[in-house]
Amino acid sequence: MELNMLTDEQVLYELTQRVKRKRLNLNMTQETLANRAGVHTQTVKNFEAGKSTTMLTFIQLLRGFGELNALESFLPDPGISPIELLKLKGKERERASGNSSDDTKTSSW
Repeated sequence: MELNMLTDEQVLYELTQRVKRKRLNLNMTQETLANRAGVHTQTVKNFEAGKSTTMLTFIQLLRGFGELNALESFLPDPGISPIELLKLKGKERERASGNSSDDTKTSSW
């Protein structure tokens, strides 16, 4: 499935349905997942229904599945390049200056 072709709402729906399918494939009830994740059963129901939720809830559900490490493959720590570290004289970068050539591009966010 090409997620880039979907609207934000469709991506949210796909994400919540994947969580639901994962739970069902593990033969896990919503109550069991809620207990493992440390959230209320209604929180799991709301998440699977695509209702407004937080990133914290998503993290808790991943932890309930024992799949929190899945975030590592999604967003691995890029670290700091040695060259950039030399430019910054050992200080970690906290802001982006942007490029003047990027001003004409519009963000998909």
